[in-house]
Amino acid sequence: MTAIRSERSITGLLTDLLMQFTTLVRTESELARAEISEKIGRMTAGLVMIVAGAVLLMPALVILLEAAVSGLERAGLAPYWAALAVGGGVLLIGLILTMIGVGRLNAKRLLPEKTIHQLQEDAAAARRQARKDHEYQRAA
Repeated sequence: MTAIRSERSITGLLTDLLMQFTTLVRTESELARAEISEKIGRMTAGLVMIVAGAVLLMPALVILLEAAVSGLERAGLAPYWAALAVGGGVLLIGLILTMIGVGRLNAKRLLPEKTIHQLQEDAAAARRQARKDHEYQRAA
């Protein structure tokens, strides 16, 4: 088997490598920016919907809670016990929902997972190419 000789100089190869690396870094940073922007947009839209929903739900919830207290009073419970039972139940549900919501606003969700995966693939491809180049040089 005859070794194929390249007509390009070391300087030319290094210049080409530097240009390709620069293009790769620029492309990957654009991908990361786009992915983070998309995730922030989704989170912002989600937060706006949460706020709008909360504003609309508050008056309805107050009316329903008053109806629950009134119903417990009619069932024979003292007014203060009826209010305590309804208020305690709603407080517990509210705390659970708040904890779930805070968990979903975790900063880890902003990580550009696609970009990180692409960078890992690029690094693996570069390692494979470096091994091939090294094996080619040893064979020559």
